[in-house]
Amino acid sequence: MTKSGKVRRRLRLGMVGGGPGSLIGPVHRLAARIDDRYEFVAGALSSNPERARQGGREAHLAPDRSYETWQAMVEGERNRPDRIDVVAIVTPNNVHYGPAKAFMEAGFDVICDKPLTMTVEEAEDLVETRRRTGRLFAVTHTYAGYPMVRQARAMVAAGLLGKLRLVNVEYVQSWLTESLEATGHKQAAWRTDPAQSGAGGCLGDIATHAYHLAGFASGITPEAICADLTSFGPGRQLDDNVHLLLRYADGARGMIWASQVAPGNDNGIRLRIYGEKAGLDWQQEQPNELIFTRFGEPPQRLTRAGPGVVGVPAPYIPHGPAGHPEGYFEAFAQLYTDVADQIAARDEGHAPPPQSLLVASVEEGAAGMRFVRAALESNRQGGTWVPPG
Repeated sequence: MTKSGKVRRRLRLGMVGGGPGSLIGPVHRLAARIDDRYEFVAGALSSNPERARQGGREAHLAPDRSYETWQAMVEGERNRPDRIDVVAIVTPNNVHYGPAKAFMEAGFDVICDKPLTMTVEEAEDLVETRRRTGRLFAVTHTYAGYPMVRQARAMVAAGLLGKLRLVNVEYVQSWLTESLEATGHKQAAWRTDPAQSGAGGCLGDIATHAYHLAGFASGITPEAICADLTSFGPGRQLDDNVHLLLRYADGARGMIWASQVAPGNDNGIRLRIYGEKAGLDWQQEQPNELIFTRFGEPPQRLTRAGPGVVGVPAPYIPHGPAGHPEGYFEAFAQLYTDVADQIAARDEGHAPPPQSLLVASVEEGAAGMRFVRAALESNRQGGTWVPPG
């Protein structure tokens, strides 16, 4: 119930992409339902019309709301009395910019996968379009939705680590160790194709997550980066391994290692932050634990149970009771709930809950594209220091 006495309804969600064979589309749809804030009602689920229709049937969409193109979806939804409230864009990278801009200009809010666009210029145009239209725009940097990552951010901001010295993030996979794209594997094919993925391979796919995570948790942004990008896969056009050094204005230093050719790693994300007084260590494959170590003292194993830890309130609402682990789907659901809270606050005329503003914005998405551009330029110059701004 809202302050005006109206019953708050579920938001109507549409989707571009995410049809048969999609990796991330089903994740978005499940995440949107976990906290019961959305109903999935419309989609253009593939660039192939027959697959779009098949995807609509499999997702139980009404035939008149299963569109063959995203352009038809914009026009079909624009004037409906029960039109969608928000659209999720879950396509390969080259189909982010067009629908994102068109849906905003038609009056819809947008949730978009990363990296935001193919180029910095497209990203900056989406920033301007969002400002001009006043729409809400969120980018799904999933790992910022984990409870203990938000806890780490709060602890750093509260000064528990002291002045920061080191910010290190790893995001390491193995799935492209062999030339999977040569077998017709859909996910490998588009991620290794510059026409669909953009100029960065591993860089755009997962190093952008690592870069966002470093800034989200530490609260600081590097003044310059130094990049070494490598393609180990035979004949592969885009990088599959990334080493980056980060240099901060206040003297702190950092590193990012992102790889998709490291056997033995499935989705090995590790965040480590060290200051003058203490350090933090979080790993995505054990996401409900955060290791906090004050200098000269034994490590403390912190969990998400309880109202907060070490005197810092927890900036999240758990999805389940203590002792019930939260993982990838719940982290993704947190982002969708953040968006729903922002939309509800706007429509009801009050300020959104502060924690809902932790979902990445279009401006952060554009910052990710500037990071990609800087890394590519640094590598092209043989590993020189380049500002990411």
